[in-house]
Amino acid sequence: MTALAVPTETANTAAPSELDERARAILDLERGWWRVAGAKEDAIRERLDLSPSRYYELLGALLDDEAAMAHDPMLVRRLRRLRAARQRSRAQRRTVAEAG
Repeated sequence: MTALAVPTETANTAAPSELDERARAILDLERGWWRVAGAKEDAIRERLDLSPSRYYELLGALLDDEAAMAHDPMLVRRLRRLRAARQRSRAQRRTVAEAG
């Protein structure tokens, strides 16, 4: 009788790659920006030397990165929920506008 070869590791169980310093800084700022005096956009420019639009572009990509989920699962899940709620809201507004 021959034994069946069973893979011991799949792509889904592989450890996520490590986040770079900028990605960790973006998540750290997003986690506690409300504690910073002044506007969030000012903190983005001051701490990360990024424009707010580039910051949000990078943050959006991070939300889909498994390494970000491994780094701070509560923050990433919360931000994913907020993003999904905004997408649903936009879709509803489009539906109402097309029906009207």
